[in-house]
Amino acid sequence: MPIISSNDIIETTHMITQENLDVRTITMGISLRDCADPDMQTCARKIYDKITRKAEKLVKTGCDIESELGVPIINKRISVTPIAIVGESCGETNYTPLAVALDKAAHEVGVNFIGGFSALVDKGYTKGDRNLIASIPEALASTELVCSSVNVGSTKAGINMDAVAEMGRIVKDTAERTKEADAIGCAKLVVFCNAVNDNPFMAGAFLGVTEPESMISVGVSGPGVVKHALEAVRGQDIGAVAETIKRTAFKITRVGQLVAQEAAKRLNTQFGIIDLSLAPTPAIGDSVAHILEEIGLESCGGPGTTATLAMLNDAVKKGGLMASSYVGGLSGAFIPVSEDAGMIAAVEKGSLSIEKLEAMTCVCSVGLDMIAIPGDTTAQTISAIIADEAAIGMINNKTTAVRVIPVPGKGVGDRVEFGGLLGYAPIMAVSRFKPDTFIARGGRIPAPVRSLTN
Repeated sequence: MPIISSNDIIETTHMITQENLDVRTITMGISLRDCADPDMQTCARKIYDKITRKAEKLVKTGCDIESELGVPIINKRISVTPIAIVGESCGETNYTPLAVALDKAAHEVGVNFIGGFSALVDKGYTKGDRNLIASIPEALASTELVCSSVNVGSTKAGINMDAVAEMGRIVKDTAERTKEADAIGCAKLVVFCNAVNDNPFMAGAFLGVTEPESMISVGVSGPGVVKHALEAVRGQDIGAVAETIKRTAFKITRVGQLVAQEAAKRLNTQFGIIDLSLAPTPAIGDSVAHILEEIGLESCGGPGTTATLAMLNDAVKKGGLMASSYVGGLSGAFIPVSEDAGMIAAVEKGSLSIEKLEAMTCVCSVGLDMIAIPGDTTAQTISAIIADEAAIGMINNKTTAVRVIPVPGKGVGDRVEFGGLLGYAPIMAVSRFKPDTFIARGGRIPAPVRSLTN
């Protein structure tokens, strides 16, 4: 008996052609630890040379696999060692030339984005961390494909409140420097707690220092497939819903594993992980919010939203783990506003607020994602939003993140267009009550009791 039956092939074909199943990204991780150099220009050249050598065939390989297997592969991307580590040997303090080298290399090999202009500061700063963070606004304003991330907290270390305060200012400065493009720089900047080393999704991807010289990881997405599968169990109890999601996630993950293994073999590199995350797009039929509504909500954001999302996220993970021994990254359900047609509609009808989104982040894969806020939101308020999300991640031992976009000159009632997979977003209201005194304290929130696991 064949391992893959004709029914399996027909079902997979239907998921691809009718239900928006795709491989959202093939991401090649590349270690740049051997590119460090005291001279900034030499370091930049080493970075460019290594990326263009290692990833020379990445895009062609992705296109070939897409053509041969008939599985859409939407993005080809690169993640690299956090540049704060690579750049620390340089005598200069402005790391923008390294971001420019990343951008030039990404354009040369033809990828959609490159991630890793990053720093990990959950317990404190090094010289390289400080230099990189200070360089973020200029770097993102000077490049097109570079993505940046900063990890400010973890369950093991607590929350670096000095970094939290600084990142509020960095987000504001980045918005101002890219205001002619509706603060698009902030769409490429993520602030994490408990960032993972093998995330293939932008804008938060970087190659952790414990990862190999290079590897291929795949991010699979299929909100439309899950939504369609749930239509067959209308009227049945929640157990049947969870089982249906789990079985569907299993099938989606198997497609991703096939693509990842084939890509790794052809590129002569290591297979890393499958990230099974229900990552939506602005396209109709590709929405996480619509899955929640199919389960029984009148509108995403209404009562019951957190419970349905928790069940969805858990079932996705269980199905993925049965399908592959190498599930990693974030793996669950993303809830970005601008990238999800259902989330956008929920904001526009008033059922979804930032406060409800914060509650949802307790049980989803990441956090407050692709949320446009008024341009006059203060740096201190943005820092406090980051602190709240970091606290959720720290206490619950999960990844949380903030990607908010304060759009200069726009307020509640306006909307901003980003285009492509980034979609568009209504400007969401932010609390007018000030956290300034709290943010000004600085210091470090201690790690919780659950950090003592040894």
